[in-house]
Amino acid sequence: MTEFTAEPYGETLASASILVIDDEVGMRNFLTKILRPRCKRVEQAASPAEASALLDEAHFDVVILDNILPGKKGLDWLVEQRRLGFFADTVMITAYADLETAIAALRAGVSDFVLKPFRANQILNAVARTLDRKMLRQENRLLRHELSADTAAGRGPLIGHSVALTAVRQMLHKLAPLQTPVLFTGASGTGKEIAARTLHALSDRAEAPFVAVNCATIAPDRIGEELFGVIEKGDKRAAGLFLLADGGTLLLDEVAMMPPQLQAMLLRVLEDRRIRPVGGERDIPLNLRFCFATNDDLPRAVAEGRFRADLYHRINIVTVDMPRLQERSEDIVELATHFMQSFSQALGMPALELDEETLLKLRRYDWPGNVRELRNLIERSVILGAFPPEFAGRGEVTGERAIETLDLVMQRHILHVLDRCDGNRAEAARRLGVSRKTIDRKCASWAM
Repeated sequence: MTEFTAEPYGETLASASILVIDDEVGMRNFLTKILRPRCKRVEQAASPAEASALLDEAHFDVVILDNILPGKKGLDWLVEQRRLGFFADTVMITAYADLETAIAALRAGVSDFVLKPFRANQILNAVARTLDRKMLRQENRLLRHELSADTAAGRGPLIGHSVALTAVRQMLHKLAPLQTPVLFTGASGTGKEIAARTLHALSDRAEAPFVAVNCATIAPDRIGEELFGVIEKGDKRAAGLFLLADGGTLLLDEVAMMPPQLQAMLLRVLEDRRIRPVGGERDIPLNLRFCFATNDDLPRAVAEGRFRADLYHRINIVTVDMPRLQERSEDIVELATHFMQSFSQALGMPALELDEETLLKLRRYDWPGNVRELRNLIERSVILGAFPPEFAGRGEVTGERAIETLDLVMQRHILHVLDRCDGNRAEAARRLGVSRKTIDRKCASWAM
């Protein structure tokens, strides 16, 4: 008995789901035997009817299709399925090779063509090539989407070790293994998309796509095509973002700004876990983790009639509230250091010194725009080669000493708490758990 285990046929093969359609049981079993050890899922069908039923129940990445089937040619079945709603790539296998069949296969959208009889490595190479091309198209489409959406601020690690952020991080670890939808709330600029990406990276979907969609920017006349895909006349097709994210995580940002039409469509998707492309006749099953984000008050939006109550209850299962930057102010220095290094490298420009005076000013500022405002300030300062006057410092201590020296860390923290207490030293001492004399002594040593 021959074993097929060693040859590499592309990284995408291991995560692929494949449907084998052939009326010969020996051929179906042969293909299943060589594919199953290498693929995530392999199903087989002996007839067009069986294949259509399987497509109604699951989405496949590749279909291996025999052209001679009972009652119908494989190419005729393929054309019919494309009109209904069929987004898998197809590898045609046939013992009858002629120019007419090859031309018809190309017109039907067949990705590769393998002549019978064939060896195991031939069909494996054909499937691997097809998957690689499919993955490249998908990555290009998602890259264009991300570039058009300008999602750079939503990337990167979740930085900070404050109590507030630690609680968020612990919740993400708890939710990661589950399929439960998650609603991220919080003010603009608090890092809701970064938290959603972190959740995705911690989950078993980490190798699959993460797709972020800003509901406020979708043109009403493009909603269906953009999200659900489209089947056009002439058998042309385009997968939507829902299908491109299949197997991964979809974040619907600014969900409170979602048009009423999309709210109704989304409710059906969440209930049925299926989508129907515009112009299609088949509901395509989805395997998605849904995340939602908003800086709006959704209960108020429901009360005002701007957001459907039934949809709100569907998405409000688990809420992760992202803290404002002033609520995690101990993370400001770490964030500023990270952004300084990142922008210096990305822009190819020298990093600015973060001395003790600048760090103190950064820590004492309120940051109404939250992490995004801090990020923008650092980027702008790197570009201009200097901090704005309100953050510029003339300190002599820089680098790790400015960041880590205990007395400077203590100074930044105490003065920040004093600011929150409007300079009331007794209240600041109470919040810090120290005596009023300790605060007075520290302030005197800092010549305040």
